[in-house]
Amino acid sequence: FGWMIIDGKKYDSDLLIYPDGRVEDAWYRKRGHGLSTDDISALIRAGPEIIIAGTGANGLMKPDKDLEERLGQKGIRFISLPSLEAVQRYNNLSLKKPVGACFHLTC
Repeated sequence: FGWMIIDGKKYDSDLLIYPDGRVEDAWYRKRGHGLSTDDISALIRAGPEIIIAGTGANGLMKPDKDLEERLGQKGIRFISLPSLEAVQRYNNLSLKKPVGACFHLTC
């Protein structure tokens, strides 16, 4: 709860993971616990086949109702799960496809 280790480095702020493996920490959303296309625009531009959203330990970050549809129109599959499950899904899928992710590390 509240942190994640990626390639031996500990992160304690919300983050984005790009399909090339680059990590951007201190990621913020316009509406705190909301998630919109604007919040992940750089990730979308990176061209993933899949975007996984880790919604926090208790799943309190809520994607906009139309987010999945809007990403689908761009050919991007969207998966939203509590963060522990999202990490597991990311680790599995990123071995097979270009995957991007966004993680809310608390709540």
